[in-house]
Amino acid sequence: MEMNSTKTEAPVRETTARADAKAAPTDQEADAPARPRTPKEKAARFLRQLRSFAFVILVVLSMRSSIADWNDVPTGSMKPTILEGDRIFVNKLAYDLKVPFTTWHLAEWDSPKRGEVVVFYSPQDGIRLVKRVVGVPGDVLELRDNRLFVNGQAADYGPIEPWYVGQMGVAATSYEFSAETVAGREHPVMLTPTRWHDRRSFRPFTVPAGQYFVMGDNRDNSNDSRYYGPVERKLIVGKALSVVLSLDPDRGYRPRWDRFFTGLP
Repeated sequence: MEMNSTKTEAPVRETTARADAKAAPTDQEADAPARPRTPKEKAARFLRQLRSFAFVILVVLSMRSSIADWNDVPTGSMKPTILEGDRIFVNKLAYDLKVPFTTWHLAEWDSPKRGEVVVFYSPQDGIRLVKRVVGVPGDVLELRDNRLFVNGQAADYGPIEPWYVGQMGVAATSYEFSAETVAGREHPVMLTPTRWHDRRSFRPFTVPAGQYFVMGDNRDNSNDSRYYGPVERKLIVGKALSVVLSLDPDRGYRPRWDRFFTGLP
């Protein structure tokens, strides 16, 4: 019995040793270069990476579409408040929540107020614009030679803060500036005495329900509700809060450091 037991154990130890030797890589196998991927494996890996990248981009764009964004301002229709080359921060949750990439409203909790600067899609051509709300639904508006009347009350006009004039540089001598106050909210406006147009005055007009009358602070050089009418609530994207950064296009896009992170009146 003892002899049979010894003969039986030996082959088991030998088999185990051979298995271990087979499992352990040799030095040559360890140093061997990795097997190159086939074109099919490379394509599958690229598609996995592309899906991950596309998902990140979709999340970022969705946030910009429905939560917050910043807009470049290419024109001077809001001078002296906003200059060409300013990038403004837009709070898209100021009034409502929209379905990303659409104007469909999921929920509304506030509405634009007189004096607020808003970003909206133009009812004329769909281009995204930035203007100031001067009339809310039900307001009766009138303009007499660039003097605004809201519900029969004339806006107050006074001296402007020198900082706004200084931002205009040497061109400031061609314009007239004043601080316009409507319903207790003050903001700067600019007029161009040498430029005449037929929209410096209009008869009393009642803003329809669900719509808003917008105008640029550069009153003699702004394509606004005087031309394409009031803006529907659903076309308003959000509320512009501040200038995030500013680059001067007339000076090789040099930064205007004193405009960085300045709030909008």
